Amino acid sequence: MIRTTRRKFLVASAVMATTALSLSVMPAQAVSPRSEIGVTSSTIKLGITLPMTGSASFGYNQLPGAMKAYFDYVNANGGVNGRKISLVVKNDGYLPKQAIQNTQDLIGKDKVLAVIGALGTANNKAVASAVNLGRRGIPSLFVNTGFSGFTNRKTYPTSSTILPSYIMEAKLMGKYVNETYPGKKVCLLYQDDDFGDDALVGFGKDYGNLVFAETVAYPSLSQGVAGVPESWITKFKGKGCEVQVVFGVASATLYTILAAAKVQYAPKWILGSVGADIGSINPATVPYIIGATSMSFMPSVVDPKDEYVELFKDINTQYNKGAKFTSWALIGMNTAFIAVQALQSAGKNLTRKSLLAAIDNNGAKFANAGLVPLNYSKTSNVGYNGYWFGTFNRTGDLVPNDTFTYTPYTTDSGTGAVVKSTYARPKMPAKGLPN
Repeated sequence: MIRTTRRKFLVASAVMATTALSLSVMPAQAVSPRSEIGVTSSTIKLGITLPMTGSASFGYNQLPGAMKAYFDYVNANGGVNGRKISLVVKNDGYLPKQAIQNTQDLIGKDKVLAVIGALGTANNKAVASAVNLGRRGIPSLFVNTGFSGFTNRKTYPTSSTILPSYIMEAKLMGKYVNETYPGKKVCLLYQDDDFGDDALVGFGKDYGNLVFAETVAYPSLSQGVAGVPESWITKFKGKGCEVQVVFGVASATLYTILAAAKVQYAPKWILGSVGADIGSINPATVPYIIGATSMSFMPSVVDPKDEYVELFKDINTQYNKGAKFTSWALIGMNTAFIAVQALQSAGKNLTRKSLLAAIDNNGAKFANAGLVPLNYSKTSNVGYNGYWFGTFNRTGDLVPNDTFTYTPYTTDSGTGAVVKSTYARPKMPAKGLPN
């Protein structure tokens, strides 16, 4: 019995020794306690879910191509701390249920380090509730929604915004309309969800102080239903609206403008930033778009002297072949540009925790194309906080009212004042490669 036990012990010891030896010659990345999901010695994997098809896809479906283009450019120039970035793209059709499934797949199957640029207020809220990225420590970087609720760090501890909030936007629009069109009859079309609710707060008496003669709320995705946009225009035209505010997604703007053209409804158009990328409307055949007012926190895509626009346009031509360089392409590329700085700032031992800390500690100083500041800190996950106003020209491009001289304004999501910005944008790093 003693000999048998001793023999088993020796065999077990030999097995353990052999196992230990084999583990000792395995790559350190395979057993390192510091290894992170979505990160290897040579790669970083990110994921995005957004509507690539369907009535809400217009404009938004340009984001991934532009983001990939910049990542590919960085990869071709050595990557981030020696790692190359890949982006997994999933189509959710602007449906919360599909966004939940996509996010679960990105995390569980695709094994991404972080979600980036996820689009839509309802989708991001549904994902936060069902997948609980915050509790699990999974970053949701630069969400593509201006819903003010996402700036609550207790509720969304691993999320960061990038767009100014819809409250900020509506406050600025209210000030602009009141100063530019005093005494005119103003009407509002808005999306009937958190997106639009934020706008109503921003337009309110204690914020933008804008009063409407007629208000129409449309359910998300109804803008593509035959006859629906025409019913909106009938109400507005019947009310004698002189200034028409549209606070909706790009497809809602598109269908509204087309419906207005059919019945010669030609007010002064004030288009929210989300719905202002309307490149599919040809100003030559639909002249109503010429002279419409909108707003942006980015430079105009046709600015002949902006260094960010110039470089991103070149990258788009080389790495996003065949895709037009639009305002959404600029936003997508700029988002990727900021993400690369965050990844680099997180250090060679990249983890989800170090990535979030990098944005908190250094995000406000990241170079970027925006004409208003980023507001990241240890107590704030707020991205941009303001806009400049411009008009659509005869080629359908948004340009500042004063020949490419921008006058940006900033504010907050509370009752703070709307003020002219004194922000000085960081210079583009050499070759557009953060260091």
